[in-house]
Amino acid sequence: MYYPFSWFKSIVRLCLFLIVFALVGWYLDDMLLAVALGATGLLLLNYWHLYKLNRWLWHSRKMSPPSVNGLWEHIYEGIYYLQRRNRNKRKELGALVKRFREGSEALPDAAVVVDAKACIIWCNRLARLELGLRWPSDAGRRLDNLIRHPEFIQYFHAGKYHYPIEVPSPLNPQKTFEYRIMPYGEEHLLLIARDVTRVSQLEEMRKDFVANVSHELRTPLTVINGYLEILAGSGDELDPLTQKAFLEMSSQTQRMQSLIEDLLVLSRIEASSERIYENTVDMPAMLRQIKLEADALNKDKGHTIAFHLDEGVKIYGIETELRSACSNLIFNAINYTPPGGHIDVYWSVTKDGVKFAVKDDGDGIEQRHLSRLTERFYRVDKARSRKTGGSGLGLSIVKHVLNHHNSQLQITSVVGEGSVFFFNFDAEMIASQDPVL
Repeated sequence: MYYPFSWFKSIVRLCLFLIVFALVGWYLDDMLLAVALGATGLLLLNYWHLYKLNRWLWHSRKMSPPSVNGLWEHIYEGIYYLQRRNRNKRKELGALVKRFREGSEALPDAAVVVDAKACIIWCNRLARLELGLRWPSDAGRRLDNLIRHPEFIQYFHAGKYHYPIEVPSPLNPQKTFEYRIMPYGEEHLLLIARDVTRVSQLEEMRKDFVANVSHELRTPLTVINGYLEILAGSGDELDPLTQKAFLEMSSQTQRMQSLIEDLLVLSRIEASSERIYENTVDMPAMLRQIKLEADALNKDKGHTIAFHLDEGVKIYGIETELRSACSNLIFNAINYTPPGGHIDVYWSVTKDGVKFAVKDDGDGIEQRHLSRLTERFYRVDKARSRKTGGSGLGLSIVKHVLNHHNSQLQITSVVGEGSVFFFNFDAEMIASQDPVL
């Protein structure tokens, strides 16, 4: 039984032991010899206990320590206590590892843990089934030697894991996997692979449906609109109510045509495989062309529109898409700014790249709407949007264009003061820049 050790008692015992031998030696008239014999016997006893301790530690199968008294009892009990504590720790760690493995095996995604050198440390069952990994034979092998898709290898070595990528499965090209990498711990990476085949198929079906339906509706709407214009133009032959009805129908068909055109533009952008670095766009020249269109649209509004352009800055991109994005932002400012307002358009070089911005002094937008403005058909004021002929797709088109050009739309707005719509391109997007004189 363990009890607190007392050094005082131990020293007292040692002293009493030697005193006994000293008294015996004094009685036999040879005190030194008696004390030496006592010390020798004590030394031999300690060596005997050391032998028993070594035998118990390395040869005995018994977990409990031998029964001894005194100082050695505390040594045995201390070692036994440490062994028992370590056994409990190992049991707890074993149970924790077991629960972790059970939880990881229950994951609906494939999971792989790799070290800083891309060597596989562990993988779950779905990783073995879906990615073709073998455990434990693949332990220590490089992950990029087993998943050899070029896009995945580029993504893995780029070190930019903010966004996932979608690539075909290494076992079944008909399947599409979304790969996401998350750094954790000391230079470890966790790879999560999710089967998004169904989602990808549904997205492709949606794109095809929108594109096909929009395309098929163009011709009948054009025919209907043509006949409505003919009927509405016969002025005197129709009563005022009928003429008003024809004019309203003509207006609505034109609005539907505009909506279809926007849907087709959005579909083309989503399906575009054109590389942005293959072409350059002279943004100042393009914006000057848009200015002519903006001035024509602004005749009835009476806005003051000012373009502030840094000349000579060309960027990599697709001109048709960028024209659509910039014109949507400018035309939105014209349509939704009260008459007589001020609109400023900026194309300026920054320390990190180049920036496009449209600033107005209109009514502003409440903060609760800002995060949803780029959603399809989302309108802050539905009645006002219909009045201005808005389709609800303009900002969605801008969003997809900017995503294609590695940028994103940012919006700041204060109710009653106006709004700023802007986006940035980093320095890598600049194709050329004329020196400032």
